[in-house]
Amino acid sequence: MAVSMSDVARHAGVSQRTVSNVVNNYVHVSPATRARVKASLDALGYRPNTAARRLRTGRTGTVTLAVPTFRERYFADLAEAIVAAARDRGTTVLVETTGGRRETELELLRGGGEILTDGVIMSAVSLGRTDQRGAHPVVLIGDREPGSTIDHVGIRNREAAQTAVTHLLDTGRRRILLLGANHGPKRSYQLRRQGYQAALKKHGLTLDPDLLVACDWTTTAAAAAITRTVKDLGPDGIFAMNDSAALGALQALQRAGVAVPGDVAVIGFDDIVESSLSTPTLSTVAPLLDEIAGSALDLLEEQLDDDHVPQHRMAGYELRIRESTAR
Repeated sequence: MAVSMSDVARHAGVSQRTVSNVVNNYVHVSPATRARVKASLDALGYRPNTAARRLRTGRTGTVTLAVPTFRERYFADLAEAIVAAARDRGTTVLVETTGGRRETELELLRGGGEILTDGVIMSAVSLGRTDQRGAHPVVLIGDREPGSTIDHVGIRNREAAQTAVTHLLDTGRRRILLLGANHGPKRSYQLRRQGYQAALKKHGLTLDPDLLVACDWTTTAAAAAITRTVKDLGPDGIFAMNDSAALGALQALQRAGVAVPGDVAVIGFDDIVESSLSTPTLSTVAPLLDEIAGSALDLLEEQLDDDHVPQHRMAGYELRIRESTAR
């Protein structure tokens, strides 16, 4: 016999309405009560009747996830985290790529086109501070200009970059090359460069503009940039704007006979899967994707409340120290 909400309510010692609020991911439940109800749901093996719930609420049980591309591994890892978090909530994710096109991002932001899901989670690269969403629930992930009034989840890019460069400095590196200058998502680059400069300043070092090496944030472009500049610039450390660029740096240094980390230490950003599989393994900054996914889905749910106020939430990050910066 199927387990009902009333069975769960009796087991948890709460009202049936409270069980319903937890099952439907409503936010107005205390953490302790939510944990108790979830324990009862698991203990009794409760399975929600999703078809009935969708008929009752008018929701489809699906959300759209829009990312610029899957050519950058980070977005594949991010999508995997969001799909997994949504599945735990009984929600299906439909994924599409925007190519970073402003017109596509604006259409998704304003709820136009063929959007038939309950809301949109989007990693946007072309939207500005003044762009506004329509009535359709939207959450943006990634970096945003200050002053935006759209729900947003990001990480502290400046702080994370400063942590990465400080790690290089703490291992004795002093000529640290920034790889990927003036490319990539504008706001992400600005914040990561600010973190790079802040770390140098804190250690009493002056920024050398020659060490800001421009290239796309791709393995091929980064490898070419390092091959072109490493001999003349003589860095002893490289902070790459993402892991793809860092992996390109590793390839170029190995071809040039430069020992990593003996001669040059390398650190990236994003902690994509390949960073732990390279030779040497790559030190990197790891955004906590599960936190980003959970916060984005929470904000999407909260937008269905009439009194919702747009929020900006910041997920955590971790420094993953591996062979490429070991001393």
